[in-house]
Amino acid sequence: MDETTPPQHLNPLQRFGRDVKQVRLARKLTQKNLGKAAGYSEAYVSRVEAGKMLPRPSEKFAKGCDTAFGTGELFTGLLRRIDEGDHPSWFVPYLNLERKASRILDYSTNIVKGILQTEGYARAIFQAYFSREEEEVIEGKVAARLRRRDVFERDTPPCLWTIVHEACLRTVVGGVEVMAGQLEYLLTAAASPHIKLQVMPFSAGAPAASTRPFTVLRFTDSPTVLYTETRVGGRMHDSAQTVDAALDDYDLLRAHALSPDRSVALIKTLLKEYRE
Repeated sequence: MDETTPPQHLNPLQRFGRDVKQVRLARKLTQKNLGKAAGYSEAYVSRVEAGKMLPRPSEKFAKGCDTAFGTGELFTGLLRRIDEGDHPSWFVPYLNLERKASRILDYSTNIVKGILQTEGYARAIFQAYFSREEEEVIEGKVAARLRRRDVFERDTPPCLWTIVHEACLRTVVGGVEVMAGQLEYLLTAAASPHIKLQVMPFSAGAPAASTRPFTVLRFTDSPTVLYTETRVGGRMHDSAQTVDAALDDYDLLRAHALSPDRSVALIKTLLKEYRE
């Protein structure tokens, strides 16, 4: 990052790096000192300050900066706003709740859930949906989507149970290579102790429950929330009656989907087809 670059021409990561450097110098700390305090290397701090830490600096680093600088939650908040800036405003409330959830129940009907998308798959989705946007905007959205995986790096990660309709696996997003990479990632995810994956096959016939995608978020100390989405935005539902109906639907979907083992077998079969 050029020191003479006007602030208005800096991207969010460059502005974050500039702010870290300014406060570090004001506190008379070296990059090595800050790295040690935050639990990272001097090289890591250097890349952050240059705005080159992609997809973005970790939340742990931001918290380390706040501790080292005595800035409360300033840098943690700045990092969170970078995340929010790459998402539509109507999605931010869901994103904040997803970070806090202890259990995530999801049903995906046409595309793979965002938190399980690969870089190539996410890029193809955004390039198709935001075809008039600049490449930098697209890449920011891709990076933000990949950062959602950070919840699985927590000391107590959420349990994700996802039911993926076979249509998600057969709709060719971004070409066969991208789809092969996406299916490989789903197999890796399915092997995680924190993730359960089932496929709703075409052979299941008429839907036993909802034909629309939805997500249920459960918390250790808050009421359960249902999230639904349309083209014009997302909506959170917290009425007990609505949430209970969604949970009943989810139970039916689980009952009609393939078992986790059979789901993995189907994904492997489809992966072989894409590779060939």
